[in-house]
Amino acid sequence: MSLAAGVASSSKSMGFDEENVAAEVPEKGLKTPPNEEAEDADVTVAKIHRVPSESSIGATEDDEDEDLARKIDLGPQVTLKEQFEKDKDDESLRKWKEQLLGSVDFESIGESLEPDVKILSLAIKSPGRPDILLAVPENGKPQGSWFTLKEGSRYTLMFAFQVCNNIVSGLKYTNTVWKSGIKVESSKDMLGTFSPQEEAYTHEMPEETTPSGLFARGSYSARTKFVDDDKKCYLEINYTFDIRKDWL
Repeated sequence: MSLAAGVASSSKSMGFDEENVAAEVPEKGLKTPPNEEAEDADVTVAKIHRVPSESSIGATEDDEDEDLARKIDLGPQVTLKEQFEKDKDDESLRKWKEQLLGSVDFESIGESLEPDVKILSLAIKSPGRPDILLAVPENGKPQGSWFTLKEGSRYTLMFAFQVCNNIVSGLKYTNTVWKSGIKVESSKDMLGTFSPQEEAYTHEMPEETTPSGLFARGSYSARTKFVDDDKKCYLEINYTFDIRKDWL
């Protein structure tokens, strides 16, 4: 899915451009994700057809070192209540905080410094078909092939998540896909900054189209992560999926 998400919304990623499918890549069955040295040999087997999204920042895992070098010092963490009370004399900042935190029940969230994000559900939506609901395993490793997509089909990934304890800043969705041990897709999508609340947030990724053709079919391995600006990972899923000639 962008998964291919793994997983199944809301921001890019797996499909392949039929014209760019590398015929020399044999379908040998699934391999485990390569080590970091192998990942640097980034061979593009195909490219995904994507609808542009304002939330996309077009980055890849290869940019992570640069991101770390440019990381902004966010300063010491404080509780959400303390954050709300700070800088009251700054009118623009006060209004922004009220907009972001106005509905927060400070009594219910306690005094925790660390935000917590729980991915509640994942689903793949394809026009004219029932949604594919994906169970989120606690160990982040679904057994067997997690899902199957039809070649040349349009789909979107949708997920729901809950934010607790404190504001999560710069929540991102990253996804990397391999076929026969070769990295064919890597993407990073910015989801945004979210305040804690009881009601779940939902996000739907831009529509994608699965690749088609003989060399696009087969098994893929993927790794999906949800991380924030502090590089805290809230969920990592390592899984496999299939692209077949038709739906199961």
